[in-house]
Amino acid sequence: MLFYFLFSYLFGTLMTAWLIGKWKGVDLSKERSGNLGARNAGAVIGKSAFLLTFLGDAGKGALVVFAGFYFNFPLWAVAIAGLLAVLGHLFPFWLRGRGGKGISVFLGVTFFLTPELFLAMFVMFIAFYPFFKSATLCMLSAFTAFIVLAAVLHVIPVVWPLILAIIIIVYKHRFDIEQSYIRRFGNT
Repeated sequence: MLFYFLFSYLFGTLMTAWLIGKWKGVDLSKERSGNLGARNAGAVIGKSAFLLTFLGDAGKGALVVFAGFYFNFPLWAVAIAGLLAVLGHLFPFWLRGRGGKGISVFLGVTFFLTPELFLAMFVMFIAFYPFFKSATLCMLSAFTAFIVLAAVLHVIPVVWPLILAIIIIVYKHRFDIEQSYIRRFGNT
């Protein structure tokens, strides 16, 4: 199982945006936000780069879950591996810890590990989008739905690593959240 955990972190460090940037001759770590995620790839290179980066990063999370299921690891271990994949994406050792912000990887993990919690996030995201008009702010409602439903279903002992991932992802997005809030509601 230790090898599985190590693999999960290392696989998380494979940065789709970095690869797409190199393919297009752009160093995304030096463009706009410098973030190696789908949003920055899309802003700098275009919609196809956003889509490819999102799918590549979500695929990393999904593959980590599939590997855990293939080797018949307990769900708590697969959840820890999902957290490690997110951490690898956020803090890739080979880029001195300057990776993406983890949402795509998290979505790939939750889609396959906890589909009912993923569905709750999706519904809340869609429900709040007309009000917030901000993906960043809707992400907060989606994460809240994940945690509340996990408590209602009594699965927190299994999914606590994913709740930890949510906390870290929200922390990494703290400035984006603040700016999105100010844009939507003003500086109150």
